[in-house]
Amino acid sequence: MDIIFLEQVKVQTKLGVPEWERMMPQTIILDIEIGYDLTNACKSDAIAETIDYGAVVGRIRETLTEHSFQLVEALAEHVCQLILNEFGALSVKIKVAKPAILPGLKALGVVIQRNNKSN
Repeated sequence: MDIIFLEQVKVQTKLGVPEWERMMPQTIILDIEIGYDLTNACKSDAIAETIDYGAVVGRIRETLTEHSFQLVEALAEHVCQLILNEFGALSVKIKVAKPAILPGLKALGVVIQRNNKSN
């Protein structure tokens, strides 16, 4: 399996356990690895043979603007399922980071990995 990676994707969303934290959008940072068979794309040099990473980023930004989450875990699962279901990925690994949310803390977050059960 091959990997398409999207590193340090900055996205605005409403995220946090306290209600006040979800009042205003905040920046989160995503690192995403998408498992896909790139054999045909390597041979054809055609976008139709791969996952359009611009479309992935656009769709993530769209859905995170529309939704609010209490937990980074729920946000990570939402993005994984979106990539698996809408883009036909074989697997997705995502790191979600909330930067500088607590004093003296660079970031907090989660890393999860999911596989497409239909492939």
